[in-house]
Amino acid sequence: MATTGGPGDLVALQRRALSVLAGLTPDVLELGERFARAGHELALVGGPVRDAFLGRVSADLDFATSATPDVTQEVLAGWGDAHWDIGKAFGTIGARRHARPARDGSPARPDVVVEVTTYRTDSYDPTSRKPEVVFGDTLEGDLSRRDFTVNAMAVRLPDLTFVDPFDGLADLARRRLRTPVTAEQSFDDDPLRMMRAARFAAQLGFDVAPEVHEALHAMAERITIVSAERVRDELTKLLLAPAPRAGLEVLVESGLADHVLPELPALRLEIDEHHRHKDVYEHSLIVLEQAIDLETGTHEQPTGPVPGPDLVLRLAALLHDIGKPPTRRFEPGGGVSFHHHEVVGAKMVARRLKALRFDKETVRAVARLTELHLRFHGYGDGGWTDSAVRRYVTDAGPLLERLHRLTRSDCTTRNRRKAERLSFAYDDLENRIAELREKEEVARIRPDLDGEQIMAVLGLGPGPVVGKAYRYLLELRMEHGPRSPEEAEAALRAWWEQQQG
Repeated sequence: MATTGGPGDLVALQRRALSVLAGLTPDVLELGERFARAGHELALVGGPVRDAFLGRVSADLDFATSATPDVTQEVLAGWGDAHWDIGKAFGTIGARRHARPARDGSPARPDVVVEVTTYRTDSYDPTSRKPEVVFGDTLEGDLSRRDFTVNAMAVRLPDLTFVDPFDGLADLARRRLRTPVTAEQSFDDDPLRMMRAARFAAQLGFDVAPEVHEALHAMAERITIVSAERVRDELTKLLLAPAPRAGLEVLVESGLADHVLPELPALRLEIDEHHRHKDVYEHSLIVLEQAIDLETGTHEQPTGPVPGPDLVLRLAALLHDIGKPPTRRFEPGGGVSFHHHEVVGAKMVARRLKALRFDKETVRAVARLTELHLRFHGYGDGGWTDSAVRRYVTDAGPLLERLHRLTRSDCTTRNRRKAERLSFAYDDLENRIAELREKEEVARIRPDLDGEQIMAVLGLGPGPVVGKAYRYLLELRMEHGPRSPEEAEAALRAWWEQQQG
């Protein structure tokens, strides 16, 4: 795999890539041979090539070809055990070859999944949210339509010839994001590439080249032509990246966030001359970083624990204070207040995430965490009753562990004694929760009598009065803990007599 010289560490990158590419399965090399026999070119492109130079094996294998989608479909039909043409209108055909036992008796090779796309160019009509697809006829032309030079490298198959017409390898060595053509043309062709610049800054730790940043700033409004779903997907990838702060800073500094997440730049409140309140934007980024540090590698979903970064926690950490700008008040004496910003913020979170087409469960969870994030404050000033602890657990419900992490992350004070005091108080609250859990099922608190029992005691049929009685018994349970059925029945009858009076 030959290439031109460059920075000193290019040699190390090449060696790393050779090691990774040498591991391409015989199935992939056979696929290249099949296309060659059919008279067409095939090349591994984009992310898999970039990742090879970074020493990583990509799970997604993307190929570009000179063959038309119909020809590609025929070739893949002879190679794979299954294939699909859901992306055929965009020139993409997919295929899977099932695991096969190795001839030398070693473990079977895993399934190989590929997507092969006809050389093409994409562009957006200024009045449309959908890209127009035009098929091309050369690999170099296809690479010119890629978002960044580090993704505009290819390896021809089956001979493993390296193709790098836009010096992407040098940019990879410099950890720099640059576009194959002018940034203005690239972003005009596909405005979503502006979001990808921020995403790659977060995922790869790359810097945005100055001319790219200038184009981002000049063309930020162009992102409004892209569908909310595509913007959401890029924002999600950014937030789940190893260092989302870098990507978020690109969004804010370029002006993109003004269009896709305006509540974030709005947190950059001017600091009052007496410095009586924090920089809320900087605070929110720190909270996000601290929340990531507290992740355990799994997070709860309705279906059970799921591995990987926690999107709900990260969204809540980033957005928990977005209610501060609209609730800010300058008090007599120079103080600053943000009364009820958690309630206002929860509503703002729900509106923004709905606009970005996040699913209902995510919207509900992030809004609820925003609403509850201040509930802990005041715990250390005076001991909570068992009733208060029960309410805290019950109100958080399945979000309790996330609320623990969010609340701990929300401490960004530089005052060590204050930080230690808050940490001790939260340790104490978690211990109280654990103690109550040993005594009673505090996470699943219910009244001591259910609806059927309430109707039997009071001689009632279904109706709103039963619901009112249920809520009374739930309140009693919260306040005093579990009671025997006899005690609960006596309390219910006493309440019912008061209602009759």
